[in-house]
Amino acid sequence: MNIPPHPAATGHLPMFITPPGETDVLMVITAIFLGACVVAFGLIFLRLHTLPERVAHKGHKIQFEIVAILGLIALFTHMHIFWVIGLLLAFIDIPDFGGFLGRIAGSVETIAGKTPDPDSGQTASAQEQRDDTPPVRKPARVVAGGKGLDHA
Repeated sequence: MNIPPHPAATGHLPMFITPPGETDVLMVITAIFLGACVVAFGLIFLRLHTLPERVAHKGHKIQFEIVAILGLIALFTHMHIFWVIGLLLAFIDIPDFGGFLGRIAGSVETIAGKTPDPDSGQTASAQEQRDDTPPVRKPARVVAGGKGLDHA
């Protein structure tokens, strides 16, 4: 069924004008392109949004959890100040005071005669530990004749 064009129409119509009842190819291509652009923009946005967390993770920072929480707060509240604070924390090296303080505490406990209790994290005195440990047997000394000195 070939419908003649309207008499007021020009003789040449552009290719994107489709006859009635046909599929509009330009609209389908535009819809696919728009969907791909929305998905690409979302991926770029999420990649940029997780930048502070990735920087803190690669640097093995102590404050990694704080940066991750600030990123989540920024994502759900749309307050960009949390993202900026997380980015600044990700690039700052906070010294590990826990390691030094733990070594100092262990040295002080050793000087005081206490050793750390591995089960509870608390210290026990050296005397208490000596009472709990079984007696240590001395190995028998062997002389050239093959007899031990401890048997007599």
